[in-house]
Amino acid sequence: MSFELAMLAASCVLCFIHIVLASHSASFQRGYRWTASARDAEVPPLTGTAGRLERALRNFVETFPVFVAAVFLVHAVGHETALSKWGAGLYFSARLVYLPLYAFGVPLLRSLVWNVAFVGIVLLLLASVWPDLPY
Repeated sequence: MSFELAMLAASCVLCFIHIVLASHSASFQRGYRWTASARDAEVPPLTGTAGRLERALRNFVETFPVFVAAVFLVHAVGHETALSKWGAGLYFSARLVYLPLYAFGVPLLRSLVWNVAFVGIVLLLLASVWPDLPY
């Protein structure tokens, strides 16, 4: 398995971690009866850590499909280079750091880390179309 695909697999695990943390924190705040219900009733927005974990999950889900596509594109065209490895590594590492930063409500640094993950995706896309990019 290539490094890029390994980072994709690790990111899938990270996605599940996001889902579990967000859902359990929502259940702690709203109660497990709510979790087991049809959830038809209006509920107030989640607050505190539960709200931040919900927003972190939503943020992850916004970028993850683009990362998946970029990794598969690099793999499909056979352009797995140092640039694509950096891109995949940056994305996964930054998303891994982003989760606790968001959960603990750390401002500014969290946004900087988000940008590092974004750069990772850009590097993957550059590698897919320009494998001989001088770097």
